[in-house]
Amino acid sequence: PCRAADSTGLKVEGEGEWNARKHGGPKRRVWCKIHLGIDEKTLEVRAVGVTGNHIGGAPILPDLLSQIPAEDKIASVTADGVYDTRKCHDAIADRSATAVIPPRKNAKPWKTVTAGAVARNGALRASKYLGRAIWRNWSAYHRRSRVETKMHCMKLLGQRLMARDFDRQVAEVQVRIAVMNGYTALGIPVTEAVG
Repeated sequence: PCRAADSTGLKVEGEGEWNARKHGGPKRRVWCKIHLGIDEKTLEVRAVGVTGNHIGGAPILPDLLSQIPAEDKIASVTADGVYDTRKCHDAIADRSATAVIPPRKNAKPWKTVTAGAVARNGALRASKYLGRAIWRNWSAYHRRSRVETKMHCMKLLGQRLMARDFDRQVAEVQVRIAVMNGYTALGIPVTEAVG
């Protein structure tokens, strides 16, 4: 199956914000970043990471991939341009998967030392030859919208985390993931064209 990865932020009731609300004073917003990896076929969340808002998505991708058992074959990993890093491409190549990540607009070819760099340079050449819009259609980059939909579902369960302790915030996110996977397991509607 194919995987898609993305990250989003949820507001957390941090100590600074709680104190400001309770005792007055300047309000400080605290955010927690949620990183998801979903199975494109089943729409099940297979990997989750929770970090502070200062950590981007790219450093977390190898950890997300390691959460998926090695015996589960990954055909491709679809992610946005933030994940166009050597570490991400190498982690995807280590799982023998295809990276569907658009190269950055100012991207230059990498030295082909690793399999990830070779694959990324191929995507860069194809993107420049075909143009970014055609490359996105050709590579089926649109599959990334499924993880965006899961992120929206995550936010429908609430825009904020109530726990103030980081470990409890992680547990709260895992409960949300379990609820979402439970609803997904109930079934995905099958639509058929009539006429």
